[in-house]
Amino acid sequence: MSQSAVSFQISPVSKVQDQTIQQKIDLKTKPPGALGQLESLALQIARIQGAEQLNIVNPTLLVFAGDHGIAAEGVSIAPSEVTRQMVQNFAHGGAAINVFCRQVGFKLEVIDCGILTPLEGVEGIIDQRLGAGTGAIHLEPAMALETVDKGFAMARDLIERHHQGGCNLVAFGEMGIGNTSSASAIMAAMMQLDVAECVGRGTGINGETLERKLMLIELALLLHQSALTGPRAVLACLGGFEIVQMTGAMLAAAERNMLVVVDGFIATAAALVAVQIAPNVRDYLIFAHQSEEQGHQRMLAHLQAKPLLSLGLRLGEGTGAALALPLIQAAVNFYNQMASFSDAGIEAVV
Repeated sequence: MSQSAVSFQISPVSKVQDQTIQQKIDLKTKPPGALGQLESLALQIARIQGAEQLNIVNPTLLVFAGDHGIAAEGVSIAPSEVTRQMVQNFAHGGAAINVFCRQVGFKLEVIDCGILTPLEGVEGIIDQRLGAGTGAIHLEPAMALETVDKGFAMARDLIERHHQGGCNLVAFGEMGIGNTSSASAIMAAMMQLDVAECVGRGTGINGETLERKLMLIELALLLHQSALTGPRAVLACLGGFEIVQMTGAMLAAAERNMLVVVDGFIATAAALVAVQIAPNVRDYLIFAHQSEEQGHQRMLAHLQAKPLLSLGLRLGEGTGAALALPLIQAAVNFYNQMASFSDAGIEAVV
């Protein structure tokens, strides 16, 4: 198996201070465990940041967009042209992700990783194109291995720019008609599952379209069976340009000790690949929500992830990740600001 031209050096988080951190959480003016998941989230953030005071600086949500060759087979409720139209909508501030980012205080950045037709001269779209849509995965590889490495390098540069700007939390969303097909194929290959256990209705396809989607993904896995020799090869054979760059960006963000907020099914497929490439990346991942896509719950269980929200979302765009930011801030704020029993002169209940 050939080595990637881009390697990531990700340190595991230190657990040396766990007892001290947990004691600080337990001695807040509340019964132990009473803040539920916010407590385990505060522990995770404290491990990553290794500081007495936790902080979230310049939180940024990155939406990676790309088109998929398989979409021409009608596996979605919308044609590929909608990817471009939605990217334009992001640029103009009119999508759900724009609304939520404005509401919660996320800076939003949209990256064209390879939509079919580029948006010339549209402000606010970052050009990191790897092509004009991937190959149709049931007929050919999505891309070359070299393209995967190029995507990783671009993603690392993107993350480095944000890191240099002081950002210490980055969230991931995506846009790409047909990308649940790619994510389902990646899931089936990585987790060694039957396609039927991984494929769902995406944004709401009917039964007939679902059958076609299943058949095409099964064909794709059969076609590439002998080539699926590792996570990079899985991305090359079955991935999307946006999934490749999300994977690389997650690895790069963990390398820089940043908090990494994972959105729904597609972003979790990228996380699955990232963890396979560098297991330590798992320490830095915060899973925002459990989507309606049927394979997502299974993928989360595989990653031993307990998502913060379960709202029945199936939009993508990073919407779940955006909605999770106030909860992440709440975990940081209670850790920093909530009085201890001794501070408040209350008898401890631990």
